[in-house]
Amino acid sequence: MKGQDILSKIDHQSGMTVPDNFFEDFNKRMIEALPEQSWEKSSPRIMPRSFWSRVRPYVYMAAMFLGIWCMMKTFDLMRGDVPVSVEKNTQLMSAINNDAFFNDYCSPAVSESDIYDDLYDEGFDPASLDSL
Repeated sequence: MKGQDILSKIDHQSGMTVPDNFFEDFNKRMIEALPEQSWEKSSPRIMPRSFWSRVRPYVYMAAMFLGIWCMMKTFDLMRGDVPVSVEKNTQLMSAINNDAFFNDYCSPAVSESDIYDDLYDEGFDPASLDSL
């Protein structure tokens, strides 16, 4: 009940009120209060754009990209050169220990005769290609 007493004391008014019809003739009163100045009556003179005003956006953009490049270079220098240890990487170690993976991807180039020998050993018949 204490809250109701406070609201009744202030009569639900915050003190921020506007006189009646204040905004309806506000534009008219503002024009009368601020008469037109002499410099507003003269025709506007358009100044030609200087070289700097034409080039400025491109210079700012170039400076922004240079700043980004410097920031990335700084982060790269702070990282340092830490060699990656193969022994600590379990996925690389399992791939290297897999003979099929190692032979397919890591071993040096295999001669054609070795490929033909492997195909014949697996039972490949070259005559089967003629039927295609």
